[in-house]
Amino acid sequence: MQKILSVLVVALGLTACSEIQVRTEETIYAPRSEVWAALVNFKQYPEWNPYHVTVRGEPTLGAKLVVNIQRPDGKSIEIPPHIIRFEPGRELTWGGGIKGVFYGEHVLLLEDVAGGTRLSHNEDFTGMFVGFADLPPDVLTEGYNAMNKALKEYVEEQSNNALKH
Repeated sequence: MQKILSVLVVALGLTACSEIQVRTEETIYAPRSEVWAALVNFKQYPEWNPYHVTVRGEPTLGAKLVVNIQRPDGKSIEIPPHIIRFEPGRELTWGGGIKGVFYGEHVLLLEDVAGGTRLSHNEDFTGMFVGFADLPPDVLTEGYNAMNKALKEYVEEQSNNALKH
């Protein structure tokens, strides 16, 4: 009986072991410094961000955050990640969990491109129990694309307003 149970546990672990990746991108016609300023100004998120509707915490390496997510499918989720990579003007990555069991990394990466900034907005979930989580890649992609578009509109409007004054 113990052998059967052990085989079932191993089989379950092997079948559940998975990875979910979300990859999105947006070109924002504003300087990278302006895009970065909007990304790290968590207090302004409710004004423009339809996906990460609030982020509480400080934009510094190692900081603990509380992120409230409003998914396009109507589900609201609160997560407690911490900032694991923070390169001013270039990368903001938060995440957490237990590697091998369930772990996620949410990456916002900025690069200069002709006429503006490329935002790469990605997420990787890994571990044995990822397959059991409610993380539909199509819903996450839709949410990230909505956030990207809202950030683009917000920053470009701010940038254009600054040029007019």
